[in-house]
Formats: sequence, C-alpha cells, structure tokens
Amino acid sequence: MNYTLNQLQIFLKIVQTRSVTKAAEELHLTQPAVSIQLKNFQEQFQIPLTEVVSRRIYITDFGMEIAETAENIINLVYAINYKTLAYKGQLIGKLKLSVVSTGKYVMPYFLTDFMKLHDGIELLMDVTNKSKVLESLENNEVDFALVSVLPTSLNIEKLDLLQNKLYLVGNADTNFKKGLKNETIFENLPLIFREKGSGTRQTMESFIANNNIKVLKKMELASNEAVKQAVLAGLGYSIMPLIGIKNELQSKELQIIPVKGLPIKTTWSLVWLKGKSHTPVSVSFLEHLKKEMDSIVHDKFTWYEQY
Repeated sequence: MNYTLNQLQIFLKIVQTRSVTKAAEELHLTQPAVSIQLKNFQEQFQIPLTEVVSRRIYITDFGMEIAETAENIINLVYAINYKTLAYKGQLIGKLKLSVVSTGKYVMPYFLTDFMKLHDGIELLMDVTNKSKVLESLENNEVDFALVSVLPTSLNIEKLDLLQNKLYLVGNADTNFKKGLKNETIFENLPLIFREKGSGTRQTMESFIANNNIKVLKKMELASNEAVKQAVLAGLGYSIMPLIGIKNELQSKELQIIPVKGLPIKTTWSLVWLKGKSHTPVSVSFLEHLKKEMDSIVHDKFTWYEQY
C-alpha cells in the first residue's frame, strides 16, 4: 500500500461530513480534487470504503474502521510536530474559534500576525450562523467565539474588536432621494433576509419592529454572500453589514440607500465562557489582541470610517 497522509486527511473529512462537496469546502479544495484522492485511496483496498445510493455517499463498516485508524495516525503526526516544536521552545497547540458567517470578513485580520509568529499553532475556525456559534460556545467546544450580538443566555467575558455597521443596500440601478421616510421606501422594496438563527437577521428584525415598518415582500437566503449576490442581481434589497460589501461599494456595484435610523451599530466582540481555563495558546492570543488590536483596526479598517 502507498497511501499518503493527504489521502488519509481527505478520507477522514469525507467521513466526518458525509459529503465530498462539504469535505472539499472545509479543506479549501475543489470537488474533483477530493473525488480523485478518494478514488486513489479506495484503489488500495479490495473492500469498499464507501458506497453511493441515490446520489448520497455512505461509509461502509470497513470504511469506518479505516477512518478511525486514519484519525489515530493523523493525531500521532500532529503529536510528532508538536513535540519537535516544543523541544525548540515554540508555542504549540490548537486555537479553536467559532465565527458568525459575516465575521469571516473580520477575524482573519486579527489572526494573521499571531499565526505568523507561532508556526506550531493549528487554527481550527468554524464559520457558521449565530445559533451554531453559541451552541459550540455553550458546549465549551471552542476557545473563543466572534459575534456581533452578545448572547444573553450565557455567562461570558468579552473583548471588543471593531464596530459593526449595517445599512440598507441595493444595486446601482435605482436612484434614491435623501430624506425618504422609512414607510415610503419599504413599501415596494423586496427585502432579503438571512436565515433564522443569523445575528444579522436578528438585528434587522429588531430595526423593522422598533420602527413599525411593514415589509410587504421578502425573501430568505442562507448566507451573507448569497444575499449580496441576490442584491447585486437586482432581486431585492437588504440590511447588510458594511464589513462584507467593501469591494462592491468601491466599484459602485452596490449603493447605500439613505434611511432614517440607519446605520444600525453593534460591536464585533470576541467572547468566551466566564471562568474558562484557557490553554497557553488561547492566553497568548488574548495577550496579542490586547496589545495589537488598535494598530490592526487602524491598518486594516481605515476605509470603514468613510461610511
């Protein structure tokens, strides 16, 4: 047999996600690349690892045993790497984060320098909606979570990173006059919402309720990127975080529609369970943020103040 560590990692991710497509997304690979590696890995065994029924992939009993062994092998490889780095006096371990979907435009800038400083740290960052972020936080599955709306049901500590601004946004096809009243502008606009469980949706619904706005037409999409593409295509309008539409505003593909009461302002905060026992990695990350946060905001988010 001549299988590679890369094939073991890909097969294990397929087993975990039960999907070649999802495995490719999480590994940042193309679907054909993952399918080819799965095929090459399977060819080294005379017993099937997977089977496809009605276009769904299932893992055989033999496949599950191989996956368990693959996980053990990968963990041992990580242990070798950690021991080597520890012997050299470097900080080692995992940094586990759960980030609300729009936070993917924020969190990488606060991670880059820290990760460059510490080669021995493995970053595990799950990008999902607010309800799943809070679930992983409550279950103590992560070191930190990034949210724009603080949870009220959990006892947490926090570090504020950046202001979050949400505006009503449309494509560039329509001219809007300044000073339009809310009830007028929303009468005929098809409004696009994020899915239930999204922090952006929660903020948007609060604004609509607090201002007694009647929304006659609406659409629901499952990600900020999907909402943005729908707005670009002219399917409707949405209240969106400024952080995710920088390029489209600067290229004038999208426009901010002037509405009284907007922007809505919240705060991007890194949160963790109160009393949590931090690892050396997470302690070091917090210290890094407290020291470098202001310079990161100044260097990477100066454009933000234009709006």
